[in-house]
Amino acid sequence: MRPFCRFARTAGHLQNTFPRYKARSFTATTQVNKYQPPKFQKQKDPIMATTTLKGQPFDRPVLDSMLRRRMFYTPSFEVYGGVAGLYDYGPPGCALQTNVVDLFRKHFVLEEDMLEVDCTALTPAEVLKTSGHVDKFADWMCKDPKNGDIMRADHFVEEILESRLKGDKEARGVKVEEKEDDPKKKKKKVKATEAVKLDDAVVQEYEEILARIDNYNGEELGQLIKKYEMKNPATGVEPLPPVEFNLMFNTPIGPSGNLAGYLRPETAQGQFLNFAKLLDFNQQQMPFASACIGKSYRNEISPRSGLLRVREFLMAEIEHYVDPHGGKKHHRFEEVKDVELVLLNRHTQLAGQTHVKKVAIGKAVADGTVDNETLGYFLARIHLFLEKIGIDQTKLRFRQHMANEMAHYAADCWDAELQTSYGWIECVGCADRSAYDLTVHAKKTGAPLVVRERLAEPITVEEWQIDLDKKKFGPHFKKDGKTVEAAVEALPQEKREALAQDLKLEGKITIDVEGVGNGKVEISKDLIVIERRKRVENTREFTPNVIEPSFGIGRIIYCLMEHTYWTRGSDGGDEARGVLSFPPIVAPSKVLLVPLSTHESFKPLLRHMSLKLRSLGVSSRVDDSSASIGKRYSRNDELGTPLGITIDFQSVQDKTYTLRDRDSTKQVRADEETILTAIKSLVEGEKVWADIEKELPTFEGQEVEVPVR
Repeated sequence: MRPFCRFARTAGHLQNTFPRYKARSFTATTQVNKYQPPKFQKQKDPIMATTTLKGQPFDRPVLDSMLRRRMFYTPSFEVYGGVAGLYDYGPPGCALQTNVVDLFRKHFVLEEDMLEVDCTALTPAEVLKTSGHVDKFADWMCKDPKNGDIMRADHFVEEILESRLKGDKEARGVKVEEKEDDPKKKKKKVKATEAVKLDDAVVQEYEEILARIDNYNGEELGQLIKKYEMKNPATGVEPLPPVEFNLMFNTPIGPSGNLAGYLRPETAQGQFLNFAKLLDFNQQQMPFASACIGKSYRNEISPRSGLLRVREFLMAEIEHYVDPHGGKKHHRFEEVKDVELVLLNRHTQLAGQTHVKKVAIGKAVADGTVDNETLGYFLARIHLFLEKIGIDQTKLRFRQHMANEMAHYAADCWDAELQTSYGWIECVGCADRSAYDLTVHAKKTGAPLVVRERLAEPITVEEWQIDLDKKKFGPHFKKDGKTVEAAVEALPQEKREALAQDLKLEGKITIDVEGVGNGKVEISKDLIVIERRKRVENTREFTPNVIEPSFGIGRIIYCLMEHTYWTRGSDGGDEARGVLSFPPIVAPSKVLLVPLSTHESFKPLLRHMSLKLRSLGVSSRVDDSSASIGKRYSRNDELGTPLGITIDFQSVQDKTYTLRDRDSTKQVRADEETILTAIKSLVEGEKVWADIEKELPTFEGQEVEVPVR
């Protein structure tokens, strides 16, 4: 998968937390949300059927129908036929997203003392040219020469090989669960998988290719298509060789259209370009982190899998700036070193395997599996965040990027992947991006994107220094003067030494300057002097390295819905009803208010409790319809509402109320203040339902006579 991690920038690394699609004061005693979802079955092998939270066979079409019926999300512009890869969130979807983002802010921005910024989505092309996106932010696509269909090359290879492996299993008598397609796309389904037995060696080859699928470039994918004679099932012909397709949406800025721009494919560039201002805001203190939560845009080749691969999506990215000297230590690493993560390292993948190991992050950093403490610290914090919002920990792993996925400047990169009915989905990317981003922008613009640190003791430095005759230099190069000057100032020491010799022997030097003439610029000795000199330094100047956790919020939300979904039978013998066991801290609505009937005496209490919950900052819904109380609770279980208050005739008499737990359906009864205190503690994650059951009496039935109407 590609990250929603800053989703990598090389073709092999790109795929959208949707597809392939980024940090300061937390103590060991920090309150952790105590919510724990009901236990479910041990993790299954990825090739086996997906199960619900309670271990039942997972039926994706049923869940998808429920989510759309309850308007968690819906296709955009549906009355016009819709547009692939675009979705709208309904009321519960918006509330769930808001709560997850709010918890992200508390867990990272607040806890780590980050500097949050909100940068524009519309980005000048020059910025993304410098960052490498214009040239490299691409996926490989191939075209069917018969019907013109465009397909993601890696997806095409995956689907063909998975189909053949499925046919092999069927031929060997192994029952394989059918994956349901999008109902709107059933018309494109040409034929069922053929049951053909493969040689054991071929099966092993296919499995090894699938394990390394993210490591193939376009040429290699084309070779696989030819070698294994892969043909489009819809036409029976082999697609054309893969070509690169840039994923960014381009748009002119301004009425003249002369300023080219793009919709940002990530939120990171605005953070990098504000680095100097943020450093100044932070009183020049290092290390520090910035964060940005906002929409990003990718023109996906083949949007699919609902919310998992879309063209417009919400990201939350962090840029943690760290001094590269001293091994990138983190002052709070000791607090998380014992957190155990499930790791799939690059060496295992390159061997064509997917075996994972559960390792304490302290050990993984110590033995070099994870490159440094700061990267390890964020992997642990990502794990804790996903656990807190209710992600099934048996369906979470951290996969290390292989060489071809990772940009050449990156030191290490890991994806937090979540297992779903679609397979393993990358939802968070965490990369050590070295000093690349700040360096390229500084080189292009001449802006001082560096840290200056006061030294305790002055040091003497001997280096090659350059002096330019500004009076002659500007007039000589005219409009290109600043560009050439920036290129000269950026010359490294080893290059300056060689150029000093050229200047002495030939009376001129030639340097590379992108965008000027043919890319080569000649400078004569009357314009430049290069000499080795000594100088005293009272400050140290360095370009920080960046550790970048990148979260695909939409992907995380979809995986959360799958991980918390289960069904239970209804009392009336109807079909099983869906339940979403969201932790109270992220549930769209926290409390359902249910009057026992439409009796007039309940209405004042209903309004009163609604106002009391609102004053506590607890969201609630009222269901005073004529449906049975059981049906009313069931349909709100579909919305993931964790708690319910029933108002009955005893409530009218003594102001006591029952409080219902969504998952167990058990109830307790107490006075108003006690019930509200219990709700507050559950919603804030201070207690779990088991704690409430121990503290409050179980509800058995009304103690007053029901009046006759």
